[in-house]
Amino acid sequence: MIIRKIETADNAKIEQIIKSSILEFGLPMIGTAYEDEETKKMYESYQGKREVYFVLEQNGEVVGGGGIKSLLDNNSNICELQKMYFAPEIRGKGYGKLLFNKCTNAALEFGYKQCYLESASELKAAIHLYQKNKFKHLDGPLEGTGHYSCSVWMIKDL
Repeated sequence: MIIRKIETADNAKIEQIIKSSILEFGLPMIGTAYEDEETKKMYESYQGKREVYFVLEQNGEVVGGGGIKSLLDNNSNICELQKMYFAPEIRGKGYGKLLFNKCTNAALEFGYKQCYLESASELKAAIHLYQKNKFKHLDGPLEGTGHYSCSVWMIKDL
Protein backbone atom coordinates (compact mmCIF):
# COMPACT_ATOMS: atom_id res chain seq x y z
CA MET A 1 0.00 0.00 0.00
CA ILE A 2 1.33 3.41 -0.99
CA ILE A 3 0.07 6.74 0.37
CA ARG A 4 0.88 9.59 -2.00
CA LYS A 5 -0.38 13.00 -3.06
CA ILE A 6 -3.21 12.96 -5.57
CA GLU A 7 -2.41 13.32 -9.28
CA THR A 8 -4.69 14.50 -12.09
CA ALA A 9 -5.07 10.94 -13.38
CA ASP A 10 -6.62 9.94 -10.01
CA ASN A 11 -9.65 12.22 -10.32
CA ALA A 12 -12.13 9.77 -11.87
CA LYS A 13 -11.26 6.87 -9.56
CA ILE A 14 -11.43 8.86 -6.31
CA GLU A 15 -14.70 10.46 -7.43
CA GLN A 16 -16.10 6.97 -8.06
CA ILE A 17 -14.96 5.77 -4.59
CA ILE A 18 -16.48 8.79 -2.85
CA LYS A 19 -19.81 8.59 -4.67
CA SER A 20 -20.19 4.82 -4.42
CA SER A 21 -19.38 4.92 -0.68
CA ILE A 22 -22.05 7.56 -0.11
CA LEU A 23 -24.60 5.42 -1.96
CA GLU A 24 -23.47 2.21 -0.23
CA PHE A 25 -24.06 3.66 3.23
CA GLY A 26 -27.35 5.28 2.25
CA LEU A 27 -26.10 8.82 2.88
CA PRO A 28 -27.77 11.85 1.29
CA MET A 29 -26.54 12.85 -2.13
CA ILE A 30 -27.63 16.45 -1.57
CA GLY A 31 -25.62 18.54 0.88
CA THR A 32 -22.66 16.11 0.96
CA ALA A 33 -19.47 15.40 -0.95
CA TYR A 34 -21.62 13.59 -3.53
CA GLU A 35 -22.70 16.86 -5.12
CA ASP A 36 -19.53 18.90 -4.43
CA GLU A 37 -17.94 20.35 -7.54
CA GLU A 38 -14.58 19.51 -5.90
CA THR A 39 -15.38 15.80 -6.02
CA LYS A 40 -15.18 15.85 -9.82
CA LYS A 41 -11.75 17.51 -9.81
CA MET A 42 -10.01 16.45 -6.63
CA TYR A 43 -6.47 17.10 -7.85
CA GLU A 44 -7.30 20.66 -8.88
CA SER A 45 -9.25 21.26 -5.67
CA TYR A 46 -6.28 20.60 -3.38
CA GLN A 47 -3.52 22.72 -4.91
CA GLY A 48 -3.77 25.79 -2.66
CA LYS A 49 -1.64 26.72 0.31
CA ARG A 50 -2.08 24.67 3.45
CA GLU A 51 -4.07 21.92 1.76
CA VAL A 52 -3.34 18.45 0.48
CA TYR A 53 -5.20 15.35 -0.66
CA PHE A 54 -3.63 11.92 -0.34
CA VAL A 55 -4.64 8.73 -2.12
CA LEU A 56 -4.02 5.14 -1.14
CA GLU A 57 -2.71 3.07 -4.01
CA GLN A 58 -2.61 -0.71 -4.04
CA ASN A 59 -1.10 -2.62 -6.96
CA GLY A 60 -1.22 0.53 -9.09
CA GLU A 61 -4.89 1.27 -8.38
CA VAL A 62 -6.33 4.05 -6.22
CA VAL A 63 -8.40 2.47 -3.43
CA GLY A 64 -9.06 5.42 -1.12
CA GLY A 65 -8.17 8.91 -0.09
CA GLY A 66 -8.48 11.77 2.36
CA GLY A 67 -7.36 15.35 2.66
CA ILE A 68 -6.79 18.48 4.71
CA LYS A 69 -8.08 21.91 3.80
CA SER A 70 -8.95 25.17 5.52
CA LEU A 71 -12.63 25.76 6.11
CA LEU A 72 -14.23 27.94 3.41
CA ASP A 73 -14.18 31.65 4.25
CA ASN A 74 -12.36 30.86 7.48
CA ASN A 75 -9.09 32.58 8.32
CA SER A 76 -8.60 30.74 11.59
CA ASN A 77 -6.12 27.97 12.27
CA ILE A 78 -8.79 25.29 11.92
CA CYS A 79 -8.53 22.81 9.08
CA GLU A 80 -11.01 20.21 8.00
CA LEU A 81 -10.34 16.52 7.42
CA GLN A 82 -12.18 16.03 4.14
CA LYS A 83 -13.44 13.35 1.82
CA MET A 84 -11.87 10.36 3.55
CA TYR A 85 -13.35 7.35 1.76
CA PHE A 86 -12.15 3.83 0.98
CA ALA A 87 -13.04 1.07 -1.45
CA PRO A 88 -14.82 -1.79 0.39
CA GLU A 89 -11.98 -4.28 -0.14
CA ILE A 90 -9.49 -2.30 1.97
CA ARG A 91 -11.74 -1.31 4.87
CA GLY A 92 -10.99 -2.74 8.31
CA LYS A 93 -7.30 -3.34 7.59
CA GLY A 94 -5.81 -0.33 9.41
CA TYR A 95 -5.32 1.86 6.35
CA GLY A 96 -7.75 4.46 7.69
CA LYS A 97 -5.49 5.02 10.68
CA LEU A 98 -2.43 5.36 8.43
CA LEU A 99 -4.16 7.89 6.19
CA PHE A 100 -5.63 9.71 9.18
CA ASN A 101 -2.12 10.07 10.68
CA LYS A 102 -0.72 11.28 7.35
CA CYS A 103 -3.44 13.94 7.14
CA THR A 104 -3.12 15.15 10.72
CA ASN A 105 0.68 15.31 10.40
CA ALA A 106 0.23 17.46 7.28
CA ALA A 107 -2.18 19.70 9.21
CA LEU A 108 0.45 20.20 11.90
CA GLU A 109 3.10 21.00 9.29
CA PHE A 110 0.73 23.58 7.77
CA GLY A 111 0.44 25.24 11.18
CA TYR A 112 -3.17 24.41 11.97
CA LYS A 113 -4.10 24.28 15.66
CA GLN A 114 -7.33 22.30 15.35
CA CYS A 115 -8.81 19.79 12.96
CA TYR A 116 -12.56 19.64 12.30
CA LEU A 117 -14.58 17.01 10.49
CA GLU A 118 -18.11 16.23 9.51
CA SER A 119 -19.46 12.73 9.17
CA ALA A 120 -22.65 10.70 9.35
CA SER A 121 -23.85 8.42 12.11
CA GLU A 122 -23.98 5.54 9.60
CA LEU A 123 -20.17 5.63 9.30
CA LYS A 124 -19.59 3.89 12.62
CA ALA A 125 -16.05 2.62 11.92
CA ALA A 126 -14.91 6.10 10.89
CA ILE A 127 -16.44 7.73 13.96
CA HIS A 128 -14.79 5.11 16.17
CA LEU A 129 -11.41 5.96 14.58
CA TYR A 130 -11.95 9.67 15.19
CA GLN A 131 -12.98 9.15 18.82
CA LYS A 132 -9.96 6.91 19.43
CA ASN A 133 -7.80 9.75 18.13
CA LYS A 134 -9.20 12.35 20.54
CA PHE A 135 -11.81 14.00 18.35
CA LYS A 136 -14.62 15.42 20.48
CA HIS A 137 -18.24 15.69 19.41
CA LEU A 138 -19.75 19.13 18.80
CA ASP A 139 -23.42 20.07 19.13
CA GLY A 140 -23.51 21.59 15.66
CA PRO A 141 -21.43 22.35 12.58
CA LEU A 142 -18.79 25.01 12.15
CA GLU A 143 -19.31 27.50 9.34
CA GLY A 144 -17.62 27.17 5.98
CA THR A 145 -17.88 23.51 5.04
CA GLY A 146 -20.35 23.82 2.20
CA HIS A 147 -22.26 20.77 3.49
CA TYR A 148 -25.52 20.70 5.35
CA SER A 149 -26.58 17.03 5.40
CA CYS A 150 -23.98 15.71 7.83
CA SER A 151 -25.19 14.76 11.31
CA VAL A 152 -21.88 14.31 13.16
CA TRP A 153 -19.47 17.16 13.86
CA MET A 154 -16.15 16.67 15.63
CA ILE A 155 -13.01 18.65 16.44
CA LYS A 156 -9.55 17.86 17.78
CA ASP A 157 -6.70 19.98 19.09
CA LEU A 158 -3.53 19.23 17.15
